[in-house]
Amino acid sequence: MILTNNLTPDSACRTFFSNDIYFASFSNAILFDGKQVIRPERLVRYENDMSLIIDDTKSAEDKKRRRDIVVKTDVDGVCCLFSIEHQSTIDKNMVIRCGNYEMLEYLKQLKNKKLKRLVPQVIIVFYTGDKKWNTPLELNDYFDIPEELKEYVNDWKIKVVDVKEIDTSKIKDEQTRYFIEAIQEMYKGNFEGLHRRIKMNRDNFIYAAIITGSLDLIRDLPEGDEIDMCEGMERMAEGFRNEGRSEGKLEEKRSTLKEQLEIKLGTISNNLELQLTNATLEKLNILTRNIFNITNEEDVLKIIN
Repeated sequence: MILTNNLTPDSACRTFFSNDIYFASFSNAILFDGKQVIRPERLVRYENDMSLIIDDTKSAEDKKRRRDIVVKTDVDGVCCLFSIEHQSTIDKNMVIRCGNYEMLEYLKQLKNKKLKRLVPQVIIVFYTGDKKWNTPLELNDYFDIPEELKEYVNDWKIKVVDVKEIDTSKIKDEQTRYFIEAIQEMYKGNFEGLHRRIKMNRDNFIYAAIITGSLDLIRDLPEGDEIDMCEGMERMAEGFRNEGRSEGKLEEKRSTLKEQLEIKLGTISNNLELQLTNATLEKLNILTRNIFNITNEEDVLKIIN
């Protein structure tokens, strides 16, 4: 049984994709239309700590970056790096971040005298937020480029995959497919859906609930390695129905969060108090799980907006 107290959407996603079968099945669906190009038995975990010392004559700043999941494998006999970068919120700097990750890795490779050629990289940005991704997907979207300079300004593109829009029919491994479908159904509120009766790994169901901010609405999940998805969804539906019947319980949650934030931040602004009042139950659940990571009001607003 997994311990959920310290799990966040990022750590839940990272744990799920640490399984080579899940990683390969998801990547093949996203990158190769379901064709089995990446083989799970040929994946090797890749150490992805990267650092770059920047010396501006005034100070030396150690910049460290770490991607979520990075693996090394071969495609048609050529060594390649594949990574999945999870995003539960929209990040307007994502193109820059991914470019930074890749360039730091290439700089590290250049120092390896054993490498005759650089190892190509592919990053999938796996977005699991409830809103539609609305920030740039390529570097040139950030610029106003004079026509005369367009051929000289280098571009950099990223692959952002919204969990809500994934065609699960291309995912060959059933547990990977069920995981994505569970997230989709939870976001739709279709807890009595999934018309076929399927068996889903219990931990993966919990990871999906964590990612969608629904964990505290799961009551008494059946024990065992697998659960019936319909039963699990029904239990979650019942949790939402119970919450819906009790507006007082929702108000109690808001009040408790307000007290916790006042303890952490000293005071909270009228604007933040209004935002908490208007926040959905799902957002309040996410905020509750991340309360210990909050350092200022901006952190709160990023979660509930």
